Amino acid sequence: MTRDEAKQRLIDAGLILEAEGLGDLTRGHVSLRVPDDRSLFFMKPHSVGFGEMTLDNIVICNLEGEKLGGSGRRHSEVFIHSEIYKARPEVMSVIHAHPTHAVALSATGKALQPISQPAVAFSDGLPYYTDTIALIRSQALGAAVAQALGACKAVLLRNHGVALAGATLEEATILAILLENACRIQLLAEAAGGIGAVFPPDVIKLLHDANARPEQYTINFEFLRRKALRAMAR
Repeated sequence: MTRDEAKQRLIDAGLILEAEGLGDLTRGHVSLRVPDDRSLFFMKPHSVGFGEMTLDNIVICNLEGEKLGGSGRRHSEVFIHSEIYKARPEVMSVIHAHPTHAVALSATGKALQPISQPAVAFSDGLPYYTDTIALIRSQALGAAVAQALGACKAVLLRNHGVALAGATLEEATILAILLENACRIQLLAEAAGGIGAVFPPDVIKLLHDANARPEQYTINFEFLRRKALRAMAR
């Protein structure tokens, strides 16, 4: 994959995230390691929405969070991305967003229960970061988020939002959508009278492993990309 191809993939991810309701004005951000240099990453610029990225305005940053190129402004929360990349060499993409239901669940302090197929994606762990509700504007705060994330796919930033880490951009994007769906389902179930019986761990693990195959993320990413492009063409 060339650098421009990687940027276009990032643009596609932004279109999907916006179309699926994960935008919060211009505040969320998504990044992807540069294909030919894993010490650098492309990132959505400041002051534009998920669906407004272009090949020109995407910024390129190093693992210290410094902007090295691109016409757009660097996000002040770049350190969520740079510090996760430092801590997790296998991670290729990071997303930070403020999805309504994920923020609502985070405000309860409750654990996500494996009561739906989307929730099962996180049955291997969904930790909390609880140090602050403020923006993550320093390397120290970014490192604390990365530490809270640990080896997991996602972390809930209490009263703030979510951070997700994927082995691919496709994985991170689909996981962001699944997490919001899972939180919504749990909140609805609790509002309807509470959570009933939960399937045993061995059944949950079988479903988790079946749905976590890389091709599943790619297939669903491509479906949502086509869906977003059709909507734009209307």
